[in-house]
Amino acid sequence: MSQKKVSFENDYNTGCHPRLLEALEKTNALFTTGYGHDELCEEARNLIRKACLAPEAMVQFVMGGTQANIIACVAGLKPWQGVLSAKTGHINVHETGAIEAAGHKILITPSNDGIIDPDAIDQLCRAHYEDPSVEHTVQPGMIYVSLTSEMGTIFSLDTLKAFRRAANNWNLYLYVDGARLASALTSSVATITLPDLAKYTDMFTIGGTKCGALFGEAIVVTNSDLKNTFRYIIKQRGAMLAKGRLLGVQFCELFRDDLYFEIGRHENSMALMLADHFKERGYHLYMPPVSNQIFVIFDEEDEKIFKERAIFERWAVLSDQTRVCRFVTSYATTPEMVSACFSGT
Repeated sequence: MSQKKVSFENDYNTGCHPRLLEALEKTNALFTTGYGHDELCEEARNLIRKACLAPEAMVQFVMGGTQANIIACVAGLKPWQGVLSAKTGHINVHETGAIEAAGHKILITPSNDGIIDPDAIDQLCRAHYEDPSVEHTVQPGMIYVSLTSEMGTIFSLDTLKAFRRAANNWNLYLYVDGARLASALTSSVATITLPDLAKYTDMFTIGGTKCGALFGEAIVVTNSDLKNTFRYIIKQRGAMLAKGRLLGVQFCELFRDDLYFEIGRHENSMALMLADHFKERGYHLYMPPVSNQIFVIFDEEDEKIFKERAIFERWAVLSDQTRVCRFVTSYATTPEMVSACFSGT
């Protein structure tokens, strides 16, 4: 169906990057074994391990981000444990209670700009263990952070190390949701690399859905204690794709010739172009433009004007009744699309 307005609704609103589609077509007639045991998935795993400088890492593929987050939490948490998350964390606001439905409470932890304050982890855990009724309350078991955050912000390598120290201090697993990892790693303010994530986390994901894939997330498990039962959990949670080779093909292509990072850089450059256009016209940004999510403050009339040209989401209404609206760029965003958003202004 043709679309008259340019779309900045999200970063998964088109099919897939042409190179991935071509790779899927080329391998379509191959006969392979199922459930991710095929040679295409193994090649993708090896490419990811190489990029992470983590030859011993387990790499598993699932269809979507919510699946990945549920599996990570179930793998890392005992039935009486919960996961620490910012109030704005994806698992808390955009997964319909999926983690709670899996039996684990989300422990809201103070945060700044969508990123947990590492000191707050110590405070929360200390309060738990100093509580005289400690065994009557949910035990902290895992730290959940995302890169980028739900607010499009990015934490530094120093903050990642602080998360690791807190995890070690309180016997917690550290899990990073990398649904938009390509944007985060290629941001102009990025100080974290894939090898850093492999070194300092117990698990993290490499998002494909929001980086030019039809679907798919790679879960990278570096903690050996989590590996032996991981595929059992994937199967039990309905996330083991029979035609697993479809995930392998796409991640092979994303990690061949650094396409993954090329897409991230393109997303960010288009977002920065978008942000510059808004700023040139006097609009204020709610958050700094450091990733492929741009948050713009509109009054009611401005929101109506831009809705005539573009598709985007209203993120929040502030106390003065101005609107925070989110614009997201993808592999498919072009400079012409950005310009079309401002035609007549």
